[in-house]
Amino acid sequence: MPAGGKPTVRSRRLGAALKRYRLAARLDQEHAAEALGCSMAKISRVEAGISGSRVGDVRVLLDLYEVEDANMRVQLEHLARQSNKRGWWLDYAGVVSDEHADLIALETDASYIRSWQPLFVPGLLQTPSYFQTLIDASHTVYSPETVEKGIAVRRERARVLEETSGSHFAAVIWEPALTAPMPSTKVHRQQLEHILNVAQRQNVTIQVLPFSEWGAAHMTSHFVMFSFGPEPAPEAVAFDITTSTVILENLEDTAKHARIFEALRSAALSPEKSLAFLQNAIGNIPESEKEEA
Repeated sequence: MPAGGKPTVRSRRLGAALKRYRLAARLDQEHAAEALGCSMAKISRVEAGISGSRVGDVRVLLDLYEVEDANMRVQLEHLARQSNKRGWWLDYAGVVSDEHADLIALETDASYIRSWQPLFVPGLLQTPSYFQTLIDASHTVYSPETVEKGIAVRRERARVLEETSGSHFAAVIWEPALTAPMPSTKVHRQQLEHILNVAQRQNVTIQVLPFSEWGAAHMTSHFVMFSFGPEPAPEAVAFDITTSTVILENLEDTAKHARIFEALRSAALSPEKSLAFLQNAIGNIPESEKEEA
């Protein structure tokens, strides 16, 4: 069983990949079971993501299925190690739901993360005070301890944006999400300054979609897209609904969102012009806002 005692997005991704390669090799579960010296039931559980798999077993199966792609083999072996490893987010079980845990696992494992946000600042870019402001605006009452843990989770998640993490992050943000007045002008200015600072990192690209690009902004609601290998081809898409997080891994869904993201990037300001936009937006905070800060 994967760490935490429940199927995880990591174990599901591993199982789905092993099943896909088995079918491509025109082998059934009995062949896989014989190669590992285990029951067909175990193969079924692994392919369904209900059980994790040892690295050695994954290597045997990939040899059996004649998978020669070195990058894919490394990726699946990594998944096998991580699916049986306890994630830091399990320490926040009372705050992080199962679906949110899957999202964090995707962020942690991804080599490329691409985010589209028409309404909010992307989660990985949110400052603690901005997150607190969103909590205050919600209809749900949270205890101070829960809010504190939520901020800690955001802080840990943001570590994937560090240049040493190896992850590439690209975000397209619609202008109103950045320039619409916020309840606290100090929070507003700090949030924009934080985005501007993070955008200086070599592994981060921020683009602003101008307010005038109404058509592009309404192609779809927000989403985050994940890739896990050396190439940026997306393998998962996630988006929040009112009470949960939805994760799509179907090839048709990921390809559709990839096309939309490229259209958004084309309609958005260039990264250089987006930095200038952010600097200008910070400087254009009304004097009354500055006095309140």
